[in-house]
Amino acid sequence: MIQRIQTIWTFLAVLAAVFLFITGQDVIISESLPILDATCVILVLIGLLSVFSYKNRKRQILLNNISIIINALLVGVLIYWLLNLSGGIQFPEKGIEPVFSLIAIVCLFIANIYIKKDERLVKSVDRLR
Repeated sequence: MIQRIQTIWTFLAVLAAVFLFITGQDVIISESLPILDATCVILVLIGLLSVFSYKNRKRQILLNNISIIINALLVGVLIYWLLNLSGGIQFPEKGIEPVFSLIAIVCLFIANIYIKKDERLVKSVDRLR
């Protein structure tokens, strides 16, 4: 069901991707490819697909794991970008971008825990029938 706790955690991960898209407009990793923008759009689409595939818990776990991997790669790319900034990380407005990916990773891990908990509950009820 859409009002389950794992849906809320997955939706928080989607919000983190949206905030990353908004705050990451000044991130230039590659001159010709908008890597961050495309990645954020992919994360939002995967997250929304995961939210609305609540009937298929295995697909939901798979989509969340894919999103976790993409976010982990994105954290590495953003930290690389931060280390190559001219002037370092002494500006308070710089450096917030990897935090959103880390928040998304934590939210998706928690969502996967609750999805697995629901899967165990459904299997235990099926054994009783």
